[in-house]
Amino acid sequence: MPFEQDKLKYDFDALEPNIDAKTMEIHYGKHHAGYTSKLNDAVEGTDLAGKNIENILSNLDMENKAVRNNGGGFYNHNLFWAVMSPKGGGRPTGELEKAINSAFGSFDAFKDEFSKAAGSRFGSGWAWLCVQEGGKLEICSSANQDNPLMPGIGCGGYPILGLDVWEHAYYLNYQNRRPDYINAFFNVINWEEVASRYAKNK
Repeated sequence: MPFEQDKLKYDFDALEPNIDAKTMEIHYGKHHAGYTSKLNDAVEGTDLAGKNIENILSNLDMENKAVRNNGGGFYNHNLFWAVMSPKGGGRPTGELEKAINSAFGSFDAFKDEFSKAAGSRFGSGWAWLCVQEGGKLEICSSANQDNPLMPGIGCGGYPILGLDVWEHAYYLNYQNRRPDYINAFFNVINWEEVASRYAKNK
């Protein structure tokens, strides 16, 4: 089966004012759709056809730029949409809260470190919260559409939260004010979804 974008669980305007409807429409309908289409073209007729995306990315030949860029773009955006919600914001609870406090000292310290990773990524890329085997959490960032599943990124573990800091993710509303966009992201994080991904992959 060809790869398909995950369907959004909310309307394009549901995350306003934090993320505007026009950005969501273009980001999901053009950028993510484009990565999905090009990924299908890149794997068609190869030994990657029929494999799941996590398997492909975990065993990727990093010189295969078409699969690296478009496979990353496909996977990263599916995660991005899933970890946001119009009912998001607040703080994590339960096991995830304990893990964040253990790794970073407090939620506020985590927020500062994650925001720094997102804000200091030069050019285009992503900030990640990853879980290592055993449940330890780590924050890192990656360039372009790379992600922690890929070999040699220097950012290991399983991604459970990702923030897109490509300009197309925020420029219509925030222009060059990336810190404002990063701060707004915390108002829409779906911590229940992040906690579920943490529990499954620790």
